Amino acid sequence: MKIDKILNEIDEQGDAHVGSSAQTPIREDAFELSDIEKVALINKDVKHIMETLGLDLTDDSLKGTPQRVAKMFVNEIFAGLNPERKPIASTFENKYKYGEMLVEKNITVYSTCEHHLLPIVGKAHVAYISKGRVIGLSKMNRIVDYFAKRPQVQERMTMQIVQELQKALGTPDVACVVDAKHLCVNSRGIRDIDSSTVTSEFGGAFKEKSVKREFLDYIKLDTIF
Repeated sequence: MKIDKILNEIDEQGDAHVGSSAQTPIREDAFELSDIEKVALINKDVKHIMETLGLDLTDDSLKGTPQRVAKMFVNEIFAGLNPERKPIASTFENKYKYGEMLVEKNITVYSTCEHHLLPIVGKAHVAYISKGRVIGLSKMNRIVDYFAKRPQVQERMTMQIVQELQKALGTPDVACVVDAKHLCVNSRGIRDIDSSTVTSEFGGAFKEKSVKREFLDYIKLDTIF
């Protein structure tokens, strides 16, 4: 049967870190339902999962969990799936003619592994070299947060951050490094609590060895106030 074949393929894949493309795989009809309708449907699904596990949803501690989870999925941890929530990446003319690298480091990343729906927690470090336009510092954080708030693969997220900034700034000279812990590795499976995953994407001038080295040296600096 087809379903048996699919289940066997999933079992054979196991914990393999499989990715698909640089774009998050979203169906064409993903936004035909309103957020309110999605919350209602997910509420029922979470309730079914919990009841299947044998939990008593009449208990005061558990009865509100399906609704809380549903609202969290739609309005918080997966809010980055909705293009209407995409931050406006306003840029400005570089009137002060700053021509060196700008680095925004230690941007907090809270994302979700799309293979097990467990948290990914870490830091992103982003840099660009202006070719006439600059972007507000907080916009860089918001772009990182937007692409983090969806089921993700860390490699894809790193690429998406760079591509979005390249498009906004009109320059290929953008780089991003992400260092994060994946709870699908830390809390289950191999249960290695110390390991983290580092991904990088270097565009334009950042592919040059000296420029890449400068960026990596900056993000190693201790920031203590």
